[in-house]
Amino acid sequence: MALRVIRLVIPSGATAFKGASCAQKAGVHTSSVRSLRYGWLSYMLGERTSPRLTLNSKIISVDGNLASGKGALAQKLADKLGMLYMPEADTFYLDKMTEEKEPLPVHFNGMCSLEQFYTDPNAADGNSYRLQLWMYIVRLLQYSDAIEHLLTTGQGVILERSPFSDMVFLEAMFKQKYIRKECVQHYNEIKDISICEFLPPHLSIYVDVPAEEVQKKLKQSDKPYLQSVPLAYLKSIEDSYKKSFLPKISETSEVLVYDATQAQDIEKVVEDIDSLKFDKGPWLEQDDVAYHHMRMLVENKHGVANLTHIAKFLPEITIGAHDFDEKYYAYKSLPGKKYAPGYNADVGDKYIWLK
Repeated sequence: MALRVIRLVIPSGATAFKGASCAQKAGVHTSSVRSLRYGWLSYMLGERTSPRLTLNSKIISVDGNLASGKGALAQKLADKLGMLYMPEADTFYLDKMTEEKEPLPVHFNGMCSLEQFYTDPNAADGNSYRLQLWMYIVRLLQYSDAIEHLLTTGQGVILERSPFSDMVFLEAMFKQKYIRKECVQHYNEIKDISICEFLPPHLSIYVDVPAEEVQKKLKQSDKPYLQSVPLAYLKSIEDSYKKSFLPKISETSEVLVYDATQAQDIEKVVEDIDSLKFDKGPWLEQDDVAYHHMRMLVENKHGVANLTHIAKFLPEITIGAHDFDEKYYAYKSLPGKKYAPGYNADVGDKYIWLK
């Protein structure tokens, strides 16, 4: 028996941006165990999404090669437009969702290592594809957080990279022979059955920095494992963005492209955004019924993660049943993981606190 490597516990409703989003409303019978989350009853009682949406109720993704300055642009745009900024998800994104005090070991986070990938991308243990698949899963979860925040508060979201652009790294890995053809086929199957459940960004901004300039910046990084990233890999990422991602995403989203210098002129970028018509894409077809179903999906993080499950054996992402059980019980033995939050082990009861 074999089980694919996935996160052992994913929160059903908590979001990684909980602390950064607007203040939560107090409610009766709310707690970390049982909260008054949005659901069918809310919709039946008249809760609607469209009245809170404004011209700035948009999801904007900022993409680009490594060290291209996309993070700085996304942060400045969020401040300027009054939107929520969500930095690029890393391999420990789920630890932020579960509000861990410090990141848990990698065997609880996809069993993959970004540092190992850049140090030894051809590692025989399959780390490269585990990393690629894991990053797609966490970016999908982060994107569900972004949509949940938008539909719940009306506030727009600007995030670094989205799951829609993850294909560029897969293509670059395959071109450099870091992963096998079977891995590419598996990834495409997963993406085909999962990304279709989500609305694409309203706008995709691409920061176009030549691979040679990217490599120079990486050589100055304070992270040693980034200082030796091959130029061929960086060129493959750049080519995939321009030849695959941008033509594809432009079918459903607005697209803006800037070089490194232009990306620093925030006033001009904001002016360009204001001039866009946003007259294409599936967002135009949504009504309150569609928003209701989308909110039901994105607040269920288990459901979002389950979209990436395909019962298929691949050595890179498969462990035996005994190894899985060992890791599962090791996770449940961590402090605070044995019982659900709010559960009193002594009296066997759950307390519902008032906020």
